Amino acid sequence: MPTHPLVMVRHGESTWNQENRFCGWFDAELSEKGAEEARRGAHAIKDAKMEFDICYTSVLKRAIHTLWTILDTTDQMWLPVVRSWRLNERHYGGLTGLNKAETAAKHGEEQVKIWRRSFDIPPPPMDEKHPYYNCISKERRYAGLKPGELPTRESLKDTIARALPFWNDEIAPQIKAGKRVLIAAHGNSLRGIVKHLEGMSDQAIMELNLPTGIPIVYELDQALKPTKPMHFLGDEETVRKAMEAVAAQGKAK
Repeated sequence: MPTHPLVMVRHGESTWNQENRFCGWFDAELSEKGAEEARRGAHAIKDAKMEFDICYTSVLKRAIHTLWTILDTTDQMWLPVVRSWRLNERHYGGLTGLNKAETAAKHGEEQVKIWRRSFDIPPPPMDEKHPYYNCISKERRYAGLKPGELPTRESLKDTIARALPFWNDEIAPQIKAGKRVLIAAHGNSLRGIVKHLEGMSDQAIMELNLPTGIPIVYELDQALKPTKPMHFLGDEETVRKAMEAVAAQGKAK
């Protein structure tokens, strides 16, 4: 029985990842390391001779630039690209821009762990006095949202709840129609898709760490269920180190 290929990539390291800051919806650039991670992932896709019909990404440039790198490297820049805020990273609310270690020192490691690692507890909201409020809440890329749709904070549960309708309504029909799909997005929006595909529990998805810049390949059946475990493109040592780095980032104080 034929299967449907799906490739997903978490963007390369951003400048705020590098500085250990809560990033979320802030439009941080790729760091030099992140740009190299994007190139590495692009070459892994090229070496695998993978071709696509349509691509999806968020409205944040670290994901968009990662996608551009892949399309440029694989000579597929002509492909249609759909951008949506629903594939954005989790909105970290009032934590946006704060150094994670300094925030732990101020509020306590246990409280920050709850904000970062619990499934359904959101961080403090972002209000109009927040230094990054204007550059997130009033950008034209979000002008089409209905009143109340633009979040001021999100838990992982909230992030998944706004990402899955886009998957169900936009991406899944394309895959079922036989289109080869590439998604370049963020750790938490991609977690939502993985949780849905694999039927993972809330606890299991919190423990899943997706490496930056390493393509994730699924083979899906007609019901869009995986026929085998997710596969990472790249040499074994690169994949291992990337997974360890993400796990360490998740434990950073």
